[in-house]
Amino acid sequence: MKRLLWIGSLSYFLIGLAHVVVGSLLPVLLEHYGRNYTDGGSLIFAQFSGFLVGVLLSPWLARSFGKRRSLVFALLLLCAAEVLYSLLPPWDWLYVVGAAAGFGFGMVETLIGTIIISGITQGTGAAMSRLEVFFGIGALAMPAIASQLITLGWWRLAFPIISMFAAVTIIAWLRGSFGPLDAVLDPQEHRDNSLKHSTNSLKSPTEKASEGSPIGNRKLLTLFIVFFFIYVGTEMSLANFLPSMFIERLGLTQAEAALSVTCFWLAMATGRLFAGSIADRYGYGVFVALSSLAATVLLCVFPLIKGTTVAFVLITLLGLGMSGIFSIALVFASKMMPGTEESTTSLLIGAGGVGGALLPLWLGNSMDRGGAVSSAWLLAGFTCILCLLGGILYFLYVRKKRLQTASS
Repeated sequence: MKRLLWIGSLSYFLIGLAHVVVGSLLPVLLEHYGRNYTDGGSLIFAQFSGFLVGVLLSPWLARSFGKRRSLVFALLLLCAAEVLYSLLPPWDWLYVVGAAAGFGFGMVETLIGTIIISGITQGTGAAMSRLEVFFGIGALAMPAIASQLITLGWWRLAFPIISMFAAVTIIAWLRGSFGPLDAVLDPQEHRDNSLKHSTNSLKSPTEKASEGSPIGNRKLLTLFIVFFFIYVGTEMSLANFLPSMFIERLGLTQAEAALSVTCFWLAMATGRLFAGSIADRYGYGVFVALSSLAATVLLCVFPLIKGTTVAFVLITLLGLGMSGIFSIALVFASKMMPGTEESTTSLLIGAGGVGGALLPLWLGNSMDRGGAVSSAWLLAGFTCILCLLGGILYFLYVRKKRLQTASS
């Protein structure tokens, strides 16, 4: 299990790098090609489109070819795409390259999340939180690496660095042996569904009964989809617009305001070190509900803050409060709908990706029309919906546990 976690962590570090490399290099990339920010937005959208397709297709590819082969394919595609980025092909080709890169890291994120959730039954929350920590480290490291490379005039090397990590990760997955979990990665297990049958045979009658009807699962899945759509959309909105809000509200310089995002992500990474253990100990439903409540309270206070120090403290607390929501909610969903880990993980990560693309557009329009204060209240409104959904999901979880107890 330790080997699986370390290779999974390396993979999440890789996709953290890949997620932000284009954004980190976007100004110099646009200058090289003589393009504007609208073209840059189109390139990022092409990458997001590939990401969404990769996320949604990963369950089918895993069933058809096996998780290990699918992972290696996705990593090879990502490796090749980053090499092509570094060659600086004609601009129109970058849309294809970006879509291929997004497809690759979208598949990797979904497949590894599925493997961890379905393969590690004890301490699942801590395992997923560790992956998210390494994703955050990658997302924090790439802007710093890109900044240094731009200063040295070697900015094209940022792409081969990702390719190098992708190659190392491919070797790790090909040579890695994970004991009983090798069966999960073996394509033959998917062809004859023996894994599914053996898994079902190990379930107690109470566990089988707890899975509920398909209709009930569909309603529950819908709630989780909306939850992930709003959560990731809110997180990405904060990441993109916090500096602008700090400049308008507090009169900070661009360099000072940029520290707000750094504080937010550092707090997120720190919180993820402990979020999984806390959730494993006190319950995934409790953690998701209370974290959503904390985010709501803090974002409702945010529009009222005027002091710089207090604002930075609040953003740090917000990062800590939101740090474990994504990974723990994924685990929570899998526990609420056992036996659906592959499709559920894919759909929820995909829903988050859509929210991360659309809600920042809404917030950007709000910034243009109403300024920072109204946009901050809009963010607070997002988290109020998030808190409501978290409460409903926790209530459904408690009711399910009571039904299980009554039937046993």
